[in-house]
This record gives sequence, C-alpha cells and structure tokens, in this order.
Amino acid sequence: MKITKKKEGTTLTIALEDSLNTNTAPELEAELNGCLDDVKELIFDMKDLNYISSAGLRILFATHKTMGKQGGSMIVKNICDEVKDIFDMTGFGLVFTVEQ
Repeated sequence: MKITKKKEGTTLTIALEDSLNTNTAPELEAELNGCLDDVKELIFDMKDLNYISSAGLRILFATHKTMGKQGGSMIVKNICDEVKDIFDMTGFGLVFTVEQ
C-alpha cells in the first residue's frame, strides 16, 4: 500500500493506494499516530484504493472517533464500487461522511 499525506493549514489529506488489509493496516496506523493533534479536517482520498478489510475499517473507525473527540471531522472520498459495497454491507457508509 502507498500512503501519501498532504497538509494545508488544519486540513490533512491522506491518499491511499492498492489495498488496506491486515498486512497494511499497521502501516496506516503508524502514519496516523501523532499527526492528528492539530488537524481539524481529515480527508481520506481512496480513488486508488481497491480493497479494504476489517482491519482497515477498524483503523478508519478509530481515527473517526479520535477526530470526533478533538472536535474535528473526517471525510472519506472517491471510493470505488468494491469499497463502497463493503462500507454499505458493514454499515460504515452510515458512520463516515462519504463523498464521491
């Protein structure tokens, strides 16, 4: 998985490529540790992400809770149909703000 971060003011955009699964979720978790302290808007751009597992969903959910606790927001955008189906089946499509 490739992770690209871009920060503009208090907005952090994280672009994810390939798969977010059991093997790659720890890499994303490590990237997120300590970098959300002054972030008010977190955007996950998933236009190049083709798969997400329960391990990836766990990281996103924990990050969503962290953003809420510090008064920020989290947006997931540009998800492919396969990832959208996983969000819909698990109910995460109702938890996260999803933009196409």
